[in-house]
Amino acid sequence: MVHQYKLNGYNIVLDSCSCSIHVVDDVAYDMIGLYDKQTPDEIVAAMKAKYPELPESEFRECLDDIQSLVDAGKLYSPDNFADIAGTFKERSGDVIKALCLHVAHTCNLNCAYCFASQGKYHGERALMSFEVGKQALDFLMDHSGERTNLEVDFFGGEPLMNFDVVKQLVAYARSVEKERGKNFRFTLTTNGILIDDDVIDFANREMSNVVLSLDGRKEINDRTRVDYAGNGSYDRIVPKFQKLVKARGGKNYYMRGTFTHANPDFTNDVFHMADLGFTELSMEPVVCAPGDPAALTPDDIEIVKEQYEILAKDMIRRRRDGKPITFYHYMIDLTGGPCIYKRISGCGSGTEYMAVTPWGDLYPCHQFVGEEKFKLGDVWNGVTNTALRDEFRACNVYARPECADCWAKLYCSGGCAANAYHASGSIRGVYKAGCELFKKRIECAIMMKVAEDEDAENGEE
Repeated sequence: MVHQYKLNGYNIVLDSCSCSIHVVDDVAYDMIGLYDKQTPDEIVAAMKAKYPELPESEFRECLDDIQSLVDAGKLYSPDNFADIAGTFKERSGDVIKALCLHVAHTCNLNCAYCFASQGKYHGERALMSFEVGKQALDFLMDHSGERTNLEVDFFGGEPLMNFDVVKQLVAYARSVEKERGKNFRFTLTTNGILIDDDVIDFANREMSNVVLSLDGRKEINDRTRVDYAGNGSYDRIVPKFQKLVKARGGKNYYMRGTFTHANPDFTNDVFHMADLGFTELSMEPVVCAPGDPAALTPDDIEIVKEQYEILAKDMIRRRRDGKPITFYHYMIDLTGGPCIYKRISGCGSGTEYMAVTPWGDLYPCHQFVGEEKFKLGDVWNGVTNTALRDEFRACNVYARPECADCWAKLYCSGGCAANAYHASGSIRGVYKAGCELFKKRIECAIMMKVAEDEDAENGEE
């Protein structure tokens, strides 16, 4: 399968199954598009009609070049992965490599679009005890097989509302990781309200990454990210975020925002955060019920796709000016990147990755927490709902019929199971609006790498 598109002056051809990228001139672009539909003579005739100023020999030579790419498996390559897709997760057995610890099912903000119901996850407010958290870490180590590196995300609600337990759990993990042959990488996700010097010192010492929630411009952020009195959070959190990021040396953090119907022009929020001094950025489209006031409309989706192009072009400019920013969804490695296992299997929710509630219950990921039918088990007895785990194990890009003819399937791996479920009622469904946006992001990310490589070849970097 071949995908062709024009963006920022580049003619880009992507061979989906080999993930080969080709940047070509107009003639080659047109001929590649006809290659699987017409005979060589028909293609040459079509090109002679469109480009009468060019000799036939040039078209014949281009055809030979295209055929060479096909023969090398870099163009119109066959899809040989469908038959093995179901075996990848079986090979890993029941090994778990990451947990999302919900140390606080409560929050000090009352964000309008919160999928977690202001931290309660449709249940009662609660804080995780040290005993439950310790058992979760033991469960992870006991079920991680021969893996050395383990990932733990302190999540909520707002995890800093249970900061003492966070510190105790990190101390426990550090005290046993050497004897257990493990290495913990911790992440903290916070809205910033409770950040102080103690939090900054601890995070910079123990957290491999910190995710900081900010929706961009003050008027946008304070429209939804408010406390229970209705007061916006912007003025309270931005100075704290700036202090924390400066103390981290500007590395190993992400500003993570959500854009809604109120700001489909989200690039203005990205640029605002960059103007504040933040360079590691992420803006996610809201996921909510179609009738929700925050939901993106079809018109919004078209605006957002245009905004992705605007962002990509501006990021190229910033890089060339020596002031680059990173946008999470544009991080792509065209020379290495994810192995075929990850490209087919996806994020590993429900198998390699699970979320733990304050009570120790296990769910496939944080977005399923609170939905009882998705409870996998608990940290004392392990996974007892093996049928559900097997359902997630069998959930890969080839298990989704809608993905069969999609050029981006080996980049998105079938997308988010939670988004698919909430949009379609099945973890094997698709979130169509999310698909549209993902494909635009991939097109932009590839174009940016093309521009970067071109600059490198021209000695401009």
